[in-house]
Amino acid sequence: MRDEDDPYVLEDGEDHHAFWADAVADRVLARDPEEPIVIKGGISPSGVPHLGNMNEILRGYFVAEVLRERGHDVRQIFTSDDRDPLRKLPRSLANLDGEIVDLGDVNAGALGRNLGKPYTDIPDPFGCCDSYGEHFSNLIAESAAALDVPVEMISNTELYENGDLEDVTRYLLDTADLARDVLAEYQAKVDEDYVPFNPILENCGKVTETVTAVDPDAGTVEYVCTDLEAGDRTIEGCGHEGTATLREGKLPWRFEWPAQWQVLGVDFEPFGKDHAEGSWPSGVDISRNVLDAIPPVPMVYEWFTLDGEPFSSSAGNVVLVQDVLRMLEPEVLLYFFSKNPKKARDFSIERLDQLVDAFDRLEATYFGETDVSADEQERAERIYPLLVDEIRAEQVRIPFTFAAVLGMTDDPDLREEIARREGHIPEDAPAWAVEAALERVDLAREWARRTDNEFNYDLKRQHRPDVDVDEAAAGALDDLADFIEAGHTPEEIQGEIFEIARRHDLDVGGFFETGYRLFFDEEQGPKLGTFLGKLDTAFVLARLRRER
Repeated sequence: MRDEDDPYVLEDGEDHHAFWADAVADRVLARDPEEPIVIKGGISPSGVPHLGNMNEILRGYFVAEVLRERGHDVRQIFTSDDRDPLRKLPRSLANLDGEIVDLGDVNAGALGRNLGKPYTDIPDPFGCCDSYGEHFSNLIAESAAALDVPVEMISNTELYENGDLEDVTRYLLDTADLARDVLAEYQAKVDEDYVPFNPILENCGKVTETVTAVDPDAGTVEYVCTDLEAGDRTIEGCGHEGTATLREGKLPWRFEWPAQWQVLGVDFEPFGKDHAEGSWPSGVDISRNVLDAIPPVPMVYEWFTLDGEPFSSSAGNVVLVQDVLRMLEPEVLLYFFSKNPKKARDFSIERLDQLVDAFDRLEATYFGETDVSADEQERAERIYPLLVDEIRAEQVRIPFTFAAVLGMTDDPDLREEIARREGHIPEDAPAWAVEAALERVDLAREWARRTDNEFNYDLKRQHRPDVDVDEAAAGALDDLADFIEAGHTPEEIQGEIFEIARRHDLDVGGFFETGYRLFFDEEQGPKLGTFLGKLDTAFVLARLRRER
């Protein structure tokens, strides 16, 4: 394989730039491409289009943005390989709101009755789109739109039906012997009868791999409907014999991918390491030695895991962009994808606070508010402008875990009051910055609920819970109120709770539970003294003294 076709070649040149996308842009421009420069991603709609699949779009997006910065016209496209046949039933799906649902919650029969058929010929099990393939494409499009990424969706089915792939398909059938010889180097099942075209049967609508005769001049193939192997199962053929045009079928994937590059004029495409070690080498060979074309600049990316486990629709270990954006600002999620694509990473919902903290640090570094190395400063100055819609020095960020603390109350005025008192909102912050800062509270609140972590409690502010308080506990609560009224810090209040319990000969755990009951109507909660020290004092004193 030539150096220019090596998907790992970024390993050697990336260190010359603070940002990997600049190194990729250099490689693209070194080929002197025609404009618009075409950046592509793609996926088969076989399951839930989860966050890991967004590598296909967001890695390309950063390269596109770098090229646009340099004054080039860029077209970013995403192909849905929706003429692929459905080979097995997914265990879960996603509605257009990005919510995961079990197969049993939709019209599963719409899928089960159509195994072996192209995704665009299968009814949408949700009943909201023209086909299952279109439903999937809409989800991808909405995920990109939610991050303000301008991607043009392209249906593979439409490429075939409109004739865009007809010429390259005819050429491959004309040169079937050469195509067969090249593919045989990569795929064991290629024999002398192999034909690089899979017709769609007019009788049952399934895709068949059995072509019995080819007439490239007429643009037709003859076929018979035979069994289709689908993993560990077999989809039975109906035995029907017929004729299909070159628009009534599809190329096998190893030919379809390089055909897309040629027809769409693709200049750059990122892909996962499974392709780097599989269909990419054969695609390069087919492109150069069968189609006499130049493959795009490649870049392999490492896969993500989700909370330490592989993304898996069948195992239910998936999350969509739309769902993540209920817990994170878009710029934070973009920051995650801006990281080095050579390294495998875990997207941990449990530890989203760490991701947010890292983004906040990058932002503060950009504005010169941190003491960092020259390399870190350079990286922040390069990457940060690509993550935000507008660079505004007055931007205010409330620490994520503190925002989760504020989320324990639904009172917006109290949220702002506490944030200001703790110094997380400057006195001179403009109104738009205050509003934007407080939007993080609802995101952090959703994160706390989703993970059921230490911040997942609701402050009972309007009505005092019915809590039995005996004489000893009442005296202890009154002492705690006096201590807080004296103006002590949240940390001092936390330590004093232990001392008060001991002085009143109370079980320490039982005294904490009494406090949690009074404020949350729960047996446990956040670090009580620290939390009470951050609330408005008048409310805390009245509640401890059982006055409201």
